[in-house]
Amino acid sequence: MTLFRTPFVVGAAAAALLLGACATPSPVKTGATAAAAPAVTAPAAPAPTVAATAAAPAAAGESKVASVELPATRGAADAAASKARPYVYFDFDSAVIRDEFSASIDAHARQLLAAPEKRLRIEGHTDERGGREYNLALGQRRAQAVAQSLQLLGVPVNRLEVVSYGAERPKAEGSHEEAWAQNRRAALRSQAGDRLAQAATPR
Repeated sequence: MTLFRTPFVVGAAAAALLLGACATPSPVKTGATAAAAPAVTAPAAPAPTVAATAAAPAAAGESKVASVELPATRGAADAAASKARPYVYFDFDSAVIRDEFSASIDAHARQLLAAPEKRLRIEGHTDERGGREYNLALGQRRAQAVAQSLQLLGVPVNRLEVVSYGAERPKAEGSHEEAWAQNRRAALRSQAGDRLAQAATPR
């Protein structure tokens, strides 16, 4: 009886060892699965880090831009003055303002609105071709076109003076296109500065 129980105990112990051996892979699989999970999570974790890093320089860049805007704002008046050219040139037999002079007229308007005591004299000129009466009328239309543009930008009409000289005061001498192109113009002269004195002298 005792001899029979001993093999039974030995068999039960062997079965327990066998079950233990079979149960061992289970934690290994779980470990592999757990190891795989961090491997998937690890690439996901850097993504927010990269996004945060990209966001940080952008935020820093914005603050730098904001600090740069202040000097630009303080120099806005100087920038407008540099754009305010003294002449607006026209095509042959035309009083239409070309797009390239829009910024200059806008700068003149800003200067006038910033200094209420200033007035502007707008002189219309033509080249030598055409009759005297026709050129005087064309010069008037050119000067008036500039004045109307300034009025649309808010400059009061009583601060603008319009006059035409036709072909009588050429800017460039000569009977060729280069000279004619220089003479087809409207001259913008501030009545608060020394340009008004220059306006009285023939050109």
